[in-house]
Amino acid sequence: MTDVSTPSAPPAVGLASLIDLIGSHARDVDRQARFPVESMAALRAGGYMGYLVPSEYGGQGGSLTGMVSLAKELAGACMSTALIWAMHCQQVDCLVRHADARLKAEVLPRIAAGEIYLASVTTGSSGGHLMSVDENLTDAPDENLLCLGRTAPVVTGGEYADAFLVTMRESDDASDHGVSLVYVPRSDVTIRPISTWNPMGMRATASGGLRLDGTVRRDRLVGQPGQFRDVSQDSMVPLAHLAWSACWLGAAQSAFSGLLRQIGSTVAADRGSPLVQERIARIRVDLELVNAYLRRTCEEIELLREQGHNVNRPDLHIHVNTLKLAASELTFQAVDRMVQLAGLSVGYNADAHLPLERVFRDLRSAALNYSNDRLWTATGALSLIDRSVHLL
Repeated sequence: MTDVSTPSAPPAVGLASLIDLIGSHARDVDRQARFPVESMAALRAGGYMGYLVPSEYGGQGGSLTGMVSLAKELAGACMSTALIWAMHCQQVDCLVRHADARLKAEVLPRIAAGEIYLASVTTGSSGGHLMSVDENLTDAPDENLLCLGRTAPVVTGGEYADAFLVTMRESDDASDHGVSLVYVPRSDVTIRPISTWNPMGMRATASGGLRLDGTVRRDRLVGQPGQFRDVSQDSMVPLAHLAWSACWLGAAQSAFSGLLRQIGSTVAADRGSPLVQERIARIRVDLELVNAYLRRTCEEIELLREQGHNVNRPDLHIHVNTLKLAASELTFQAVDRMVQLAGLSVGYNADAHLPLERVFRDLRSAALNYSNDRLWTATGALSLIDRSVHLL
């Protein structure tokens, strides 16, 4: 079993120094497909694990707009590290918005102090569908406890997590939609790896499969029993698509900036080529479109939250799905164009000083991370409901 003890925490550093530190480890963690322990230790020490924790619990009380901005910057240095942090923030938001007062008081101050890295155990045996859970909670001999046994084929950073948010069927006879979300401290379960992680890209996310077995307190349910769908629609899905899209855009934006600097240093004939200019323009347009839609979607969700409105609306679901679809496809398309423009020796070379090859591999996962095929059909069905066509 992986040793999850936190490395000696480095002193808290400013954001620029943090980005430099994360970037300095990016190539190594990618090549070795190892969890970025140094970068995560720095994020803990800097208070960034509590970015979305309200200030009353000792956190930074950050906004969704701020989270998106920070995720972009982190991804420009190392997309794996950014994705790990962003998914942790997604779990934190679920606790902030749906845990009861007792659980918040118990857990949120520890997250703010950098003591808890939260991982998500929400993938079911049928793939990315959040409501597809085969295992159910059962009564333990102690009436205050529930027995939990859960297998998940993909758990980002799971072997290094201090706690988990786990989806479980409410009971053996619960309907397909009777799913509960449970906060599970690592100390309450035994963890067994069930698969290795040696992927094409996103190699440092350590997203192998896990088996969790143990007992948890009944009062550690997040949201109402069997009502995970409410938590999902209000928090988990919107935060996932905002955070993932920010990471994909940040990685592509940083790669493009590096490529432009290289092109800017070449002979004037290359910079003045109409073909080069046209290819640069297409890359820029892809990134501009993603950035604009990401910003506007984030603003819409923040406004609805501030006003206390229900986010369970077909048009909002369409906007969130559209963000994920557009960001995953356009950022990968942009990096593909960068590789073509940079050529074999730079764009396709893992040892080149520009990490285009790594970013290309990382972004290929974007359409697979909660499959775009599933989202296209879901968005089509939602569009048939939203007949007034409420565009973003």
